[in-house]
Amino acid sequence: MYVIFLMKTSNYSGAVLRAVIVICLLLFTLSGKSQSFTLKGLVTDDEGKPVEFATVSCTEQGKVTFTNIKGEYHLTLQTADSVKVNYSMVGYKSRTKTLYKPQGTQTLRILLRADGEIGEVVVTERRRQTDQMEQLDIKDLRTGAVSVTGNAVEELIQQQAGVSTHNELSSQYNVRGGSFDENSVYINNVEVYRPLLIRSGQQEGLSIINADMVEKVGFSSGGFSAKYGDKMSSALDITYRRPERFEASASGSLLGGAAYIGYGTGGHSKSQTFSMSHGLRYKTNRYLLGSLQTTGEYRPNQLDYQTYMSWQPNRRWTLDFLGNISENHYNFRPKDRETSFGTMEDVKSFRVYFDGQEKDIFRTLFGTASLTRHIGDSTSVKLLWSAFYTKEQERYDIQGQYWLDDTGSAEQLGVGTYAEHARNYLTANVQSVKLMMNKKLKKHDIETGLTYKWEHIKEQSREYEMRDSSGYSVPHTGNRLDLIYTLASKQDMKSRRIEGYVQDVFRWNTTAEAPPSSSEGDTNAGKPTLNSNETLSGDVEGNGGAYFTLTYGLRFAHWSFNRETLLSPRVSLAIVPASNPDITYRLATGLYYQAPFYKELRDTTLTTSGVTAVTLNRNIKSQQSWQVLAAMDYRFKMNDRKYKFTAEAYYKALSKLIPYNVQNVKVTYYGENLTSGYALGLDLKLYGEFVPGTDSWVSFSLMRTQQKYQGQWVPLPTDQRYALNLHFTDYFPGTDRWKMTLRLAYADGLPFGAPHRGIEAQSFRAPAYKRADIGMSYLALGGENGVARSKSWGVKRVWLGLDCLNLFGISNVNSYYWVTDVTNRQWAVPNYLTGRQINGRVVVEF
Repeated sequence: MYVIFLMKTSNYSGAVLRAVIVICLLLFTLSGKSQSFTLKGLVTDDEGKPVEFATVSCTEQGKVTFTNIKGEYHLTLQTADSVKVNYSMVGYKSRTKTLYKPQGTQTLRILLRADGEIGEVVVTERRRQTDQMEQLDIKDLRTGAVSVTGNAVEELIQQQAGVSTHNELSSQYNVRGGSFDENSVYINNVEVYRPLLIRSGQQEGLSIINADMVEKVGFSSGGFSAKYGDKMSSALDITYRRPERFEASASGSLLGGAAYIGYGTGGHSKSQTFSMSHGLRYKTNRYLLGSLQTTGEYRPNQLDYQTYMSWQPNRRWTLDFLGNISENHYNFRPKDRETSFGTMEDVKSFRVYFDGQEKDIFRTLFGTASLTRHIGDSTSVKLLWSAFYTKEQERYDIQGQYWLDDTGSAEQLGVGTYAEHARNYLTANVQSVKLMMNKKLKKHDIETGLTYKWEHIKEQSREYEMRDSSGYSVPHTGNRLDLIYTLASKQDMKSRRIEGYVQDVFRWNTTAEAPPSSSEGDTNAGKPTLNSNETLSGDVEGNGGAYFTLTYGLRFAHWSFNRETLLSPRVSLAIVPASNPDITYRLATGLYYQAPFYKELRDTTLTTSGVTAVTLNRNIKSQQSWQVLAAMDYRFKMNDRKYKFTAEAYYKALSKLIPYNVQNVKVTYYGENLTSGYALGLDLKLYGEFVPGTDSWVSFSLMRTQQKYQGQWVPLPTDQRYALNLHFTDYFPGTDRWKMTLRLAYADGLPFGAPHRGIEAQSFRAPAYKRADIGMSYLALGGENGVARSKSWGVKRVWLGLDCLNLFGISNVNSYYWVTDVTNRQWAVPNYLTGRQINGRVVVEF
């Protein structure tokens, strides 16, 4: 068209006019192509609160960014006749804004309205992870999860990459070669403790974490920041929620029941708020223990009550209180047992007839109170007090008469009697005062804390085991009567600890344009602050710069018992490259310590005249772990479904280790720093919508861990070389009211050896742990949005469930009972875990 126009102008003053027109057209075209404008603003919800990590995108130009922690955003776009900008966030109705011939700087404040009620949906698993603390998806924790122990949070942790368990009756877990005692647990910034005398999964009751009261679950399998305590393997960070209105639920099954009620007033939009929640849980695994091969009368009962109250009189002050009372009774009167083991060609039969009983009591009290002062918009100071008290009694006298036969030849391989006796009593009292301060700047999040602890532990224990084979006491010396095992301990320990940390989370990007300045107003006072991995404080544009998050800090501790002072530097870096914002690279390193508590102090290596006298080693030192980790997160879509793939490699150089043996879940330490070692491995995890509208994941782990003892390399008791876990959720065809959950676990067996011998005798390896659990849930009343069909009783939703535990009836080995004949030959008789069981459950939400 331009050419035709120029030809028509040739009858006029030709060259000059054509030149002017060409120049004007070129200038107009070039200016149109290069002109851009800046779009910035704020995204809020109905209550005026900022919506963090909302997506702001212009699909026509391929640009996207995310709101920061204050709901702010900025985006550079090309000018056009009309520019459409989309605003979206899970749980909110999306909005589209059209700008006509925008130029310069455009400022828009966008209101996103809630998309109905989304129930318990929490999408934190899909948030970008910029440190080593991963926020887990807990939306099906109460209604759709298959649970054996009743401890839903711990069972969720056990399915994560790098985590292992070989006992479905226990809520304890190992992380990357660490022991059960190397995992720290925090509830609302306070470290919690476990009972100390637990020796078997059958004894375990309910954990302190009440799944009905949980709002967020953060878990780190290594490389965690300085705010988390002196444990080497993992950190579990639990946040209890503050209800904003009335809510309640009740659940029951063949394994126990629970009731929860919550109430809140005010909400975030008002200056004065009050909330409280109460949870009552009851557990009895008598039905489950009935599938064990040792028959008898099992009478386990566990009762747990918790309350969490929060009062905010104004925007500057917040007062919180958390209390817990737990009582666990385990009564057991065994009757008989018959176990067949060996190979198809060589089958052995082990029969036992029992006398006696066991009576255990574990009583625990826990409480914490905190006072928070909000100074301005970005500074807060918190004072916390906590107390933990446990009184434990373990008493048993059990005698068994056994026969060990070869079923093929009918040969009697061994016959004898054994007797086990224990009178173990322990009380522990731990109190602490903690001062925390948090300061948020434009690109920094600075946090510091100082803790002072008092510890008082009293123990009086007496254990012995007698074995008689063919009329001879084992060990047989010929001139005296000795028991195979005798232990005596009487201790009264008092100590003090001082712990502290300082850390900073520094976020920046390489875009030329500076991020928006902090908005005025009190946007965060009185609300739980968000972790660095929950939002991106800054922007990640498709063609912008890279985004960086540097978390660095220093932790220190001093213990009066051994007069040891520790310094623990830790640092991690997350990089979101400019070329692909769907990828996040993470690096972490640090020096971690396992500060001894009480069990590690007990020196059980000194035996005189057949009696092991326990002493407390005042020269013991903290175990050390220098960790190096490299990880990558990749987010992608397949068939319009969202997925996240994570790969993490790690190496841990271990020194000053305290060797230990494991029998069932009882960890017995040597009480001395005797070994050094290493752990290296690779964890892989794929998380996403395997089925539309559901969340599933599969994880695979490879690991090798060894320790050097007396010049010889031996595997650690937790040397699990491989593990595969699958958590799969699906809906029945044609309906979303029927939901199916499948859990599969396949893990390498652990090293083991004869009891009361050293770690150098751990020359055997148990069979692989294989288990499948499946559960079906039916939404009988109400919908996923919480709107019930009938509200005459105030019922919101009713779930009915049916679970098949150990679907294939696999006999997994938990531990071994060792039979010794008169020739001192030992036979390892496997102790199998639970068989196939059916469990029914019902959950009612109000």
